[in-house]
Amino acid sequence: MTTLMKKLLLVGGLLGFAIGMGFGLIQGESLPRALLKACVALYVGAWLMRWWGRAWMKALQESQRERSRE
Repeated sequence: MTTLMKKLLLVGGLLGFAIGMGFGLIQGESLPRALLKACVALYVGAWLMRWWGRAWMKALQESQRERSRE
């Protein structure tokens, strides 16, 4: 379970960085400003992916409990 969460954090961080950097460069920002935006987006993306991953794992565990009760 922890390796899955680590992978989700990495994916969320990479996606956030790519999106932040892409939007920063598309808007014509300077490289340091675009990197700053990308770093903030990395943190937010990783945090959101962690939240979503925990909610997803909780729902899967609840589903398994329901199946075992039947």
